[in-house]
Amino acid sequence: MQAPPLSPPKPGQYWQWQQQPIYYVKAGTRQAERPPLLLIHGFGASTDHWRKSIAGLSEDFEVWAIDLLGFGRSAKPDRSYSGNLWRDQLHDFITQVIGQPVVLVGNSLGGYAALCVAAQRPESAAGLVLINSAGPFTDIQGTTKPDPIREVMGKVAQTLFRQDWASFLLFQYVRQKTLIRKTLENVYLDQTAVTDQLVEEIYQPSCDPGAPKVFASVFRTPQGEKVDVLLGQLTCPLLMLWGEADPWINARERGEKFRQYHPQLTEYYLRAGHCPHDEIPDQVNELLRSWVNTSL
Repeated sequence: MQAPPLSPPKPGQYWQWQQQPIYYVKAGTRQAERPPLLLIHGFGASTDHWRKSIAGLSEDFEVWAIDLLGFGRSAKPDRSYSGNLWRDQLHDFITQVIGQPVVLVGNSLGGYAALCVAAQRPESAAGLVLINSAGPFTDIQGTTKPDPIREVMGKVAQTLFRQDWASFLLFQYVRQKTLIRKTLENVYLDQTAVTDQLVEEIYQPSCDPGAPKVFASVFRTPQGEKVDVLLGQLTCPLLMLWGEADPWINARERGEKFRQYHPQLTEYYLRAGHCPHDEIPDQVNELLRSWVNTSL
C-alpha cells in the first residue's frame, strides 16, 4: 500500500524540466552583496534534509533547495541516472529559475553533483561547499594494496544487480523503516538527531512507483567524471566540511586527496557523522556564513 504524501517542512513548488516535475523550496530574500545558496541533498534524501539549514541561513541569504530528479517529491522516471544528468538539471535550474550564479552546497551524492556543476558549468557557480562529499577518484597505482577478494565480490555484485529481480529485492529490503533508522543511527554521531520525522522523510519517497528503478539505475550507471579531474577544472572558491565520525568516509584521508588536487580549498573537520548539516546545523551554518562573507 502506498504511503500518504509527505507534507513539506516549508511550502515548495514545482518546475518542469525535460517534461518532468521537479520540486524545490525557496526561502529568504535576495541580497545584493551575497549570492543565493542552492542546497543539494544526498542519496535517498530530499529538500526535507535541509530544513534546519533553510531556517538558519534564510535570515542572511536567499536560500533554495531542490529535489534531484529521482528523489524526494521530484518525478522518478525510468532514466539513466548519473552525475551528468543532475549536473544538467541543476545548471538549468540555476539559469532558468534562480537567474544568477549561486553557492552550491551539496552533501554526499549531492556534493558530487554540485562539484560537476561548478567544474563543468562554471558560469552557474559563485562558490562551492562540499559536506562529506561522495564521488570517485582515479585509482592511483601503488597507493593502495589490491584486494582480490573484494574485487571479485564487487564484480559479482555488479553482475547480480544488473538483474531487475535482484535490485528490486535489495530495494525492498533497504527501504524498511527499521533499516533506515539503523542506517541513520550508524552514520549520525548524535543519536538524538535520528527522529521519527527524519526516518519518515526518507521512507516516504521510496513508496513512489518509480523509486525501485531509480535505485537500480544509480547502481548500474557507469561512474561519472572522476573527482580529481573535476577539481582540476574548478575555478570558484571551495569550502570542504567533514564530519569526522562518518563510518562511510575516512574524512582525513579523503580530505587530503581533495587538497592534493585543489590545494587552495578551505576545510574544517567537525565532530559529527555523514550529515553534519542536519546533526550540528548551527555550527555548519556559521562556518558557511562566515566563509561566504570572507571568501566571495
